[in-house]
Amino acid sequence: MTSSCREIINLQVLQAGNQVGESFWQVLLAEHGLDESGAWNGKRDEEINRVGVFFTEVDGGSAPRYVPRSIQVDLEQGVIDKVRSGKIGKLFRPDTFVNAQSGAGNNWAKGYYTEGAELIEGILDVTRKQAEATECLQGFQLIHSLGGGSGAGLGTLMLSKLREEYPDRMLSTYSIMPSTAVSETVVEPYNAMLSLHQLLDSTDLTTCIDNEALYNISVNVLHNKQPQFADLNQIVSKVMCGTNTSLRFPGQLNGDLRKLAMNLIPFPRLHFLVPSYAPLVDPKNVNYNSLKTSDLTTMLFDKKNYLVACDPRFGRFLTAYTIFRGDIPSREAEIAVRELQQRNSDRFVEWIPDNVSISIVNVPPVGQKRSATGLSNTTAIQELFTRTLETFSAMYKRGAFLHWYTGEGMDTMEFSEAESNCQDLIAEYQQYQEATAYEEDLEEEYEEQGEEQQEEAYEEEQ
Repeated sequence: MTSSCREIINLQVLQAGNQVGESFWQVLLAEHGLDESGAWNGKRDEEINRVGVFFTEVDGGSAPRYVPRSIQVDLEQGVIDKVRSGKIGKLFRPDTFVNAQSGAGNNWAKGYYTEGAELIEGILDVTRKQAEATECLQGFQLIHSLGGGSGAGLGTLMLSKLREEYPDRMLSTYSIMPSTAVSETVVEPYNAMLSLHQLLDSTDLTTCIDNEALYNISVNVLHNKQPQFADLNQIVSKVMCGTNTSLRFPGQLNGDLRKLAMNLIPFPRLHFLVPSYAPLVDPKNVNYNSLKTSDLTTMLFDKKNYLVACDPRFGRFLTAYTIFRGDIPSREAEIAVRELQQRNSDRFVEWIPDNVSISIVNVPPVGQKRSATGLSNTTAIQELFTRTLETFSAMYKRGAFLHWYTGEGMDTMEFSEAESNCQDLIAEYQQYQEATAYEEDLEEEYEEQGEEQQEEAYEEEQ
């Protein structure tokens, strides 16, 4: 019943990664018509045709069962046990849970150099088994937080090892960035900056998710005054399912991760994407909202719907990708996007033609008639990196908490390298934000020089 498709292996690390991952799999089950045991109870063939992107088909007696192609990792037992005993715990293969006992204690160096290094071989063994069982593996998707020790340290160690072992496969991450507004630990800026340093070289696509933006959406848009982690995870899982919809259902564009990256990443280092989702509305107001294509498009590029706390008005879009779901005519979507670009032409760089890709998938999300998900490669993301860099530099200048890291065998030079690498990244974004204006100035200078030369030549002739 299922058609052949290119598979993705999911890896979820630490508490944040596993909790978001659990929410993600629950949404996937609902979208593909699968129950909590992995059996298909749906009505339409399109639900199951490309289910093999994230699920492996196993013999379930009278009917086939579908098992997530996923590996759950942590340096502590508690979170893994919670997933295992949770609602969908029996859905995962028992041998795909990998954990140590000690934990990383919010220390990136422990996750990367000591505790994580002891566990990495076991993780790679499980990954190899999953990879060998695929027909045409397109890549890996990692869910992790950059604020903690395991998600940041062990997560980036896993990425560097996967890059060595599978150099021709795509590496995509959903990286939850810490924020001082909702901080849990004082050393989050260290962990985030050291992780960012690794992500620059190890991944092909990094979808950034900012805790501050998630809280803003919950409180200001969804009017949930005291959001729990489960509420925030629900928003993230909606975006995750939205961004990979065109991989799981027949669509008009971007059938795999490589095509997605080709349309979104103009320069290899600038692979940090800002996701957005529409409609994000208070559940009480769902029946009173217009869902026109033009409205969905406007929402996608509104900072209130961004999962990163940055203002797109202070940056420029290098590229963007819009995924519409539901019964939306392709011409309607194209007109809505073109009109938005024309209204805000100064926010899109003009030296990349057709820089907004459009994909339409007729299968709507569960419980909604229409929705849209966006991925933007915007220079405004430097706001997020600048915030992290400032809090990092304030502590690093005084050497605060460094002994916890050097005690695990880290060299302080790594901190300096991470800092300068982030400064370079911010400078690169700024350079491409200003690229056009600079070039136009050069052209004007060139034209003025040409006119002066022509006048001089004319006077000499006279």
